[in-house]
Amino acid sequence: MQHTSRPHFLQRASVALASSLALLSTLPAQANEAQNGRPSAKVLQQMQLALATPEQMSAAERVLVGQYDCEFGQRISIDPHDSQQGYFRLRHGQQSWLMKPTLTATGAVRLEDVRGATLMIQILTKSMLLDPRKGQRLVDGCVHQVQREAERELASRPRQSMLGGN
Repeated sequence: MQHTSRPHFLQRASVALASSLALLSTLPAQANEAQNGRPSAKVLQQMQLALATPEQMSAAERVLVGQYDCEFGQRISIDPHDSQQGYFRLRHGQQSWLMKPTLTATGAVRLEDVRGATLMIQILTKSMLLDPRKGQRLVDGCVHQVQREAERELASRPRQSMLGGN
């Protein structure tokens, strides 16, 4: 008696292939145009993006989109990706990164550059942009309007001591 169902790894491969073909079919017409026999960097970047998982989409709902005011008069902005749901474009000065959101166990939102060059951590009252390769902050103290309001709300409610008393 032959076993007719596919092994589990073949089922996963079929799903991955179908997802890749679906993504390729959504690429702009310019994808067929090659420069020096190679696709453009933009086309390659789009081809490398995986479809967003349910977990990624859940994290994407918590990303604060728009302008952030940062320390030393710097600014960053985050906008949804034009065509790839669940991804974002982060801009700081003349630089731009394609970011993928994930949630952490603490509730913070991590926006990870798909190339690994930057990482943004978004917590309740501020955000920071890091260079994970060098292990240093690029910009700190970035505050979105929603974070500013959360900070005001926290400041308006005095905390009770965990040790008892006042």
